Amino acid sequence: MLRTALLAGAASALLPGLALAQTNAAAQDDAQQPSGPAASTAVAAVNESAATAHADHAQEIVVTGFRRNREDILSGTSVVTGAELTRDLRPTIGETLARQPGVSATAFGPNASRPVLRGFQGERVRVLTDGIGSLDASNTSVDHAVAVNPLTAERIEVLRGPAALLFGSSAIGGVVNVIDARIPRRVPDEAAHVDGILTYGSAANERSANATIDVPLGGSFVLHADGNYSNTDDLEIGGHVLARALRSEAAASGDPAIRALADLKGKLPNTAAETSDVALGAAWISGENNVGFSINRYDSLYGVPIRYSLDPQEEPEAPRIDIKQTRVDGRAEIDTGSGFVDQVRVRGGYSDYRHDELEDTGEIGTTFLTKGAEGRVELVQSQRGGWGGGFGAQYFRRHLDVIGEEKFLPESRTSQFGLFTLQNYRSGRFRAEVGARYEHQKVSAEADADLGNEAERRSFDSWSGSAGASYEIAPGLRLGVNGSHSQRAPSAEELFANGPHAGTQAFEVGDPDLSQEKSWGLEGTLSAQGDGYSLSASVFRSWFDDYIYEARTGAVEDGLPVFQIGQADARYFGIEFEGSLRVARVGGFAVNLDGVADYVRATIDSVGPAPRIPPLRLLGGIEAQSERLQARAEIEWTDEQDRLAPLETPTAGFTLVNASVSWQPLAQHPGTSLTVSANNIFDVDARRHASFLKDVAPLAGRDVRLTARLSF
Repeated sequence: MLRTALLAGAASALLPGLALAQTNAAAQDDAQQPSGPAASTAVAAVNESAATAHADHAQEIVVTGFRRNREDILSGTSVVTGAELTRDLRPTIGETLARQPGVSATAFGPNASRPVLRGFQGERVRVLTDGIGSLDASNTSVDHAVAVNPLTAERIEVLRGPAALLFGSSAIGGVVNVIDARIPRRVPDEAAHVDGILTYGSAANERSANATIDVPLGGSFVLHADGNYSNTDDLEIGGHVLARALRSEAAASGDPAIRALADLKGKLPNTAAETSDVALGAAWISGENNVGFSINRYDSLYGVPIRYSLDPQEEPEAPRIDIKQTRVDGRAEIDTGSGFVDQVRVRGGYSDYRHDELEDTGEIGTTFLTKGAEGRVELVQSQRGGWGGGFGAQYFRRHLDVIGEEKFLPESRTSQFGLFTLQNYRSGRFRAEVGARYEHQKVSAEADADLGNEAERRSFDSWSGSAGASYEIAPGLRLGVNGSHSQRAPSAEELFANGPHAGTQAFEVGDPDLSQEKSWGLEGTLSAQGDGYSLSASVFRSWFDDYIYEARTGAVEDGLPVFQIGQADARYFGIEFEGSLRVARVGGFAVNLDGVADYVRATIDSVGPAPRIPPLRLLGGIEAQSERLQARAEIEWTDEQDRLAPLETPTAGFTLVNASVSWQPLAQHPGTSLTVSANNIFDVDARRHASFLKDVAPLAGRDVRLTARLSF
């Protein structure tokens, strides 16, 4: 009842005038994409729009999936770009997006944090690079970092809900699409166009740099090169390493080594990291046609926070993970004219990935070897009589082999083929959309005597679909509803895991007899925009049959707690709000109030609350915007989470206070900016309930960040 009352109070406080201050930043970034004289004109126009705080969702284009206006997407959508992306940039995708509505993060230390969308994580959220999966081992375990560097992002789009099903049945929670420029999309006006980012963060002594150069080679050809490097020390935290309940238990222990754990504070041990990423790309660009490729090498060595245990049977370790990935990507977009198919898009990627989990001594304990490929063909239909959309096919394959003394998964292969379509209709104030996807998946595992596994072969046919409509009931005010059905085949990890995993400090046990997970969803949406205000709100409900989940059994094997995969019916319910209101104009500044609220409640039948569900979160800010200067202050309040799965511990609530100032010093180079931000100003102890390590790995303490972005 308390959470319901708080949520209702948040709604009433935010509804009168919530708008997307971020939308202005997104529009500003889009205007900055051209280079040369046209860029200055475009940016000046956008800055004038920002000064008047006129949020116009209808003009914001979302490119994930088939290119659409944001108002036509019938589920929650966020676009992070421009000044907002610069301000929120962190070493991981999860923490970069954690302020977006409906988004939390796995927070497995500062180096491995995947997005959590509407309470879903792991196999139910896809992280993409320009529409193609990350092709790494990050879905295998929460301690595995996503091999996508936020420093390379020009724009990040987040789709929550059924709109994400175009990218696979594993995207029931949503899709995060990181859009970079490694395959160029435009020809610079200059002899060479250069972008750069320099960042310093005090909490981990973070030092990072990224440089990009695009060079036109006679007419329509562009050569691209980029490189980045980052280095961090152990993370400074706002208090003790152990949560309060664990500290009390440790202090009462008769074992001196365990009692000493109660005094750990100030820094999070074994969390330093070093990452480098280099890429070369080239493209031929002619009008709406472009063909190109890129190749990049990603290297990262990072520590995983120690999972301290007060049980003498559990043996804490301090593993480090050494990632090396070589990846090749290609893209072709061909304008076919004015027939039924307006454009053909082809996108593909191949990855050779390896990571070693290193023991305290530096020896390799376990190695993950992954070779993966993904391809996608989209046929975009011409707009005819209000009808539009497209259809396509997608193929994915992965070969995963785990080698070493702590091998927990047999050698496995996964292949997936999908057919999909999205059809939309526009007529006056009415919008409608129907989508469908068929997917055939094969999963196999080799016999492994060490794990006690026999050779296994499973295949699944999955069907997913969604349908919805919206209507503008008054100028700028739109109501919508959409429903969806999806089926998800279990992954190799969920089927065949059976062994100790040092990175997560868990003994993981799968179930080779798992059936498909099926869900039905219903979502209602409300959006409003006008001169100086905007609101987007969603209420959603999902019903699952044979929901796949992982639960701690209470048993200990090989000195590690046992986590067992199981299935049961489940229900999810959630609410999201986002928006802002212009409250004043002072001199050349527009002053906006903005806010975000989100809440998820999830229950597994016969079990109880689902594990690691983020609690109610409210975020409110005030921002002053002018043509070249933006200043912002915000407060983020997160409720305690005491609605717990079996053997799960409660998580205390926390309040973060943040502030930032961004300055564009050069009118002729609007892409050049200097941003200073202070996060968690009061150095509070903050822990995300969605994290496996929340009782032994809090978030960063006070963090002062300086970011210089250069563009010329």
